[in-house]
Amino acid sequence: MSQQVAEEAPVTSPRDVRTVRVRSLVESNALLALLVLVAVFFSVLPASRDVFLSVDNLSVLLSTQATVALLALALILPLVGGYFDFSVGANAAVSTVLSAGLMSRLDLPLSVACVVCVAVGALIGLVNGVLVTRFRMNAFVTTLGMATFLGGLIQWYTGGQTILKGISPDLIQFGATSLAGIPLVACIVVVVAAVLWYLLAQTPYGRALYAIGVNPRAARLVGIRSERYVAVSFVMAGTIASAAGILQLARTGSATADSGTSLLFPALAAAFLGSTAVRPGFFNVVGTVIGVLFVSVAVSGLTLAGAEAWVSPVFNGAALLTAVGFSTYLGRHRGQAT
Repeated sequence: MSQQVAEEAPVTSPRDVRTVRVRSLVESNALLALLVLVAVFFSVLPASRDVFLSVDNLSVLLSTQATVALLALALILPLVGGYFDFSVGANAAVSTVLSAGLMSRLDLPLSVACVVCVAVGALIGLVNGVLVTRFRMNAFVTTLGMATFLGGLIQWYTGGQTILKGISPDLIQFGATSLAGIPLVACIVVVVAAVLWYLLAQTPYGRALYAIGVNPRAARLVGIRSERYVAVSFVMAGTIASAAGILQLARTGSATADSGTSLLFPALAAAFLGSTAVRPGFFNVVGTVIGVLFVSVAVSGLTLAGAEAWVSPVFNGAALLTAVGFSTYLGRHRGQAT
């Protein structure tokens, strides 16, 4: 009997194992390879090659994408737990306007303005988390409503005007400073990314949040406090978004009556693209950074090649649709494999 069972048991050949490993390697590194190909393409394209790889262009690219990178990193925290947060763009915009207003209108020191803005961002995240976890409100609708509400507050506070005067020169100087050719705002992104990578990949909290995102019911059955973990992810997302808003003010030196939508969609595209890389089917920090670089390099190359203004939003939208499609496919494929 035991011999018959042994004969009927499936045997995985070395060739099958190699095929699985190669496919996994291709899936994990496809976005990185595509990033390299896009960079090479614009480096040799006659319309963009003279400027694309210049130090000045790379510095500008890293500086301008710092805010989008932080927002993308903020987005993946709730996404890992299975929830959307569409308010991070508006949260960043509130931080930009509020920090400028506190310094310009109330003459508060830079440090106090930053602390207040980060606290407000964390509070917005907490409200989102409580509404979603305690009151069982749909995260998609709740955070979209929060974004609309915050956009209205921005219009009221600014009166539709740009805040230009009274902003701390130290903040503006920080936004223009580079370290070994790398903008300081980009260094902040690297630090935040490293902290979030450790949090999600190396701590019990990160593993629990991934478990909630994969199977909330199973996570509750094994004793994971799902509501608390998810609420904390929203608070952290709000905190990072508010820091992104301060960096945006440091980089631009002014605060406009923008609702943050222009920052949200590139960040969403980067976050979902990131879920197709490194750990396909899972939102992850390294993949998100690669996604940000891919979107920013492609848009920069198109701009230098003479593309019209409508190309950038069209590319971001197409990248988001493609990324969501691949992310959904990989998620289903992962579920079937398990």
